[in-house]
Amino acid sequence: MRGLQRKVSVLAVLLALVVCCLPAQAANTRAQAAQQAAETAAQYGGAVSIQYALWEDGVITLSGHAGVYSRTEEQELTEDTLYGIGSVSKIYTTAAVMKLVEEGKVDLEEPVITYLPEFRMTDERYREITVRMLLNHSSGLMGSSFSSTFLLGDPKETSGKDGLLQRLSTQRLKADPGAYSVYCNDGFTLAELVVERVSGMDLTAFVRQNLLTPAGLNQTFTPADPFDRAWLAKTYLGEDTRALPPENVGAIGAGGIYASASDLAAFGGSLYTAGLLSESSLDAMAADEGTSGLWPDSTGGDLLAYGLGWDSVRMYPFYEHGIQALVKGGDTQLYHAGLVVLPEYKMAVAVLSSGGSSIFNELAGARILMDALAERGISVEDKGALPAAQPAAMPQSLAEYAGLYGSTTGIVTLSLEEDTLYLQQPQIMGGTRMAYRYYSDGSFRDENGILLRFVTEQNGRVYLLQQAVSQVPGLVSAPSVSYAYERLPDNPISEKTQAAWTARDGKVYLLLNEKYTSQLYPLSAVFAGMQAIPEAPGYVLSNQITGENEAHSYVQIPGTAGRDSMDMLFLQQDGLEYFFYGDYLYMDAEGARPLYLGPGAYSTIQNDGYARWYQTGDGAGQTMTVTIEGQGGFCVYDTDGKLTASSWTYGEESTVLPEEGWIVFAGSPGARFHISTTP
Repeated sequence: MRGLQRKVSVLAVLLALVVCCLPAQAANTRAQAAQQAAETAAQYGGAVSIQYALWEDGVITLSGHAGVYSRTEEQELTEDTLYGIGSVSKIYTTAAVMKLVEEGKVDLEEPVITYLPEFRMTDERYREITVRMLLNHSSGLMGSSFSSTFLLGDPKETSGKDGLLQRLSTQRLKADPGAYSVYCNDGFTLAELVVERVSGMDLTAFVRQNLLTPAGLNQTFTPADPFDRAWLAKTYLGEDTRALPPENVGAIGAGGIYASASDLAAFGGSLYTAGLLSESSLDAMAADEGTSGLWPDSTGGDLLAYGLGWDSVRMYPFYEHGIQALVKGGDTQLYHAGLVVLPEYKMAVAVLSSGGSSIFNELAGARILMDALAERGISVEDKGALPAAQPAAMPQSLAEYAGLYGSTTGIVTLSLEEDTLYLQQPQIMGGTRMAYRYYSDGSFRDENGILLRFVTEQNGRVYLLQQAVSQVPGLVSAPSVSYAYERLPDNPISEKTQAAWTARDGKVYLLLNEKYTSQLYPLSAVFAGMQAIPEAPGYVLSNQITGENEAHSYVQIPGTAGRDSMDMLFLQQDGLEYFFYGDYLYMDAEGARPLYLGPGAYSTIQNDGYARWYQTGDGAGQTMTVTIEGQGGFCVYDTDGKLTASSWTYGEESTVLPEEGWIVFAGSPGARFHISTTP
């Protein structure tokens, strides 16, 4: 913020006093509007429950909730109910780093190895990664090394953080440090390690001492804190009525904090009023960092405009009215959070939910803030629309942009015919074909108002820019400008290499090195299928095949479309194929033999700690009962990989085995699973 923006004018103070003196009917109207916005966000996202709070100049002026605390328990939601705030935790981590900067103990421009000399990677460029790059997502790290990090009911497990340096030591960088900003969780876990090394305190203690206690916040916790987990809003898988064990994220600095909406809103506001940080630190956090590297041209508000920690430092529609709005969203598999702060007006809003979506929560927060500003006589209009243009004849020169395009999550074939751009998904991904007509401003547009255009960036790579304004009735429009895909160059490979990859087509691989308390087990995210894509020769999705047993991440896309890159490495051992995808290790499903169910049957976790996988085989239809000796758990899946039973998640000891299903035993080395069956 500039100093002028940080001050509250006499007029604003008078308006605030007028608001305080408004009759009850007007106040109720604003409360009803806030409630409606929250309920709308919950409905769009399918949330089980949602909670919101508006903070104005040191006071929570509005709060509320909707939904249910539990699908089975007669307990009401309250303002004290806690939610995981996911990646909004990154703002706390950023503030902790900035506190150390103010104390002269950390320099944002210093390499990370200055503070973590044991930090190593296989790519020598890691030495160039600075502390600033961790906070603005421009480090060049692959993204998220989250093995055994997202857990259920296991708050003491910290390998998500403690094992990061070892995991990074086997990785390369996907881009030059500082080249561009792409969302990166590992950067904030590294920042957490920097805070702990420099301060001599764990992040939980440092944040409490330097941020929470001075701000008077007592409804904010981490998995390391002793607090009653019953305060956490219940979470569920789909429509299941059985609540999951409490979620805990072992990388606290990247996404592990819990809070109530009131505490989170007060934290966002207190950053700018309680003297927690200096004005220069706050200005640094709110600076537009993303545009310092490769970034799409976006002069208006956008869902993404990275600051230090913030997702956007110019949120729509406030930005178009000269008001800086800082926004941070957070999503785990179970909790979702949105924080929006208006520093100039000393206002902040937080919207948290079990289930749902951070985007809808943020838009609900923006709606609440717009209504609050309106009561002060400050109008913020939502006029989101794409720039005007008319259909036109397409220049033939654009035909050269045809080809294969990819991101870290998808791949499309782009063709240009008769003034129209077509995006064709591979057949194994549905085969959908989308059409975009050429317009007079050089863009292509579809009937839903999505705009595309080609951009050749300074790195020589070609990107497909996507611009849209999503109209969200009852909330606020959401404009976005991003590079959705990057053109993939031809990648011819030898016949021998092609044969090696063709042999993997249709295979299923099973995850081995995830802790038994991991969310990946109940989410059925422990299966990996290898499918050839004829439309993308030389690639596995957007990973470029570089040998018979390797495929390297290729795309360099800022924002989110290039996040969480992973290299693939296959290896053979004892006649069985395994592969690493980042730090996850998978085994060819052919290595899962039918489970022996005779007298004295058992399975034991070996010294490597890897999960033991089996097929249900002849046991299908029988009731299996498992007694666990040591620390561990088991899950059963049907032939489609859908969870049918879980000992750790739901406390199940017995289950009927499905036809052609799967059984996995996971636990600490030496854990033994005693198995018995009945017809």
